[in-house]
Amino acid sequence: MSAILRTPAASPAVAFAHFAARLAVETDVADVARDLAEGVTGVVVVDVRSPESWEQGHVPGAVHIPVSEIPSTTLPFEQTVVVYCWGPGCNGAQQGGAAFARLGYRVKEMIGGFEYWAREGYPVQLGDGTVVNREVDRLVGPSPQGAERPVRA
Repeated sequence: MSAILRTPAASPAVAFAHFAARLAVETDVADVARDLAEGVTGVVVVDVRSPESWEQGHVPGAVHIPVSEIPSTTLPFEQTVVVYCWGPGCNGAQQGGAAFARLGYRVKEMIGGFEYWAREGYPVQLGDGTVVNREVDRLVGPSPQGAERPVRA
């Protein structure tokens, strides 16, 4: 028997509700990068990591509000807050998202966090303000020359 089909797939209506609900609270690094590059208004990207992590590197254009400081934030309520932490292995973004939502903000999590921002080759701003371009991790994105990703048998 199929391991996938051991539990039957949800109906299209249940699947749509599930995925639509996730899209309401999640976005990805590519969408964040595009909106930042295009200067889209109405969105503020917030890094909720520690000061040491922020100094090591962050998304250019993001603001730094560690989770513990969110209750005293003064961000405009008209903006949708996009939170990120290190990556899938930490729950800082979820803690930050919950804290912003508790205060009445509309909030989304940048899934993949800073780890995938950097791995996908988007610019990284260092603590001194320098912006560096990183090489794309070939396991998560195409190389700058457009070479195909390696395929494992």
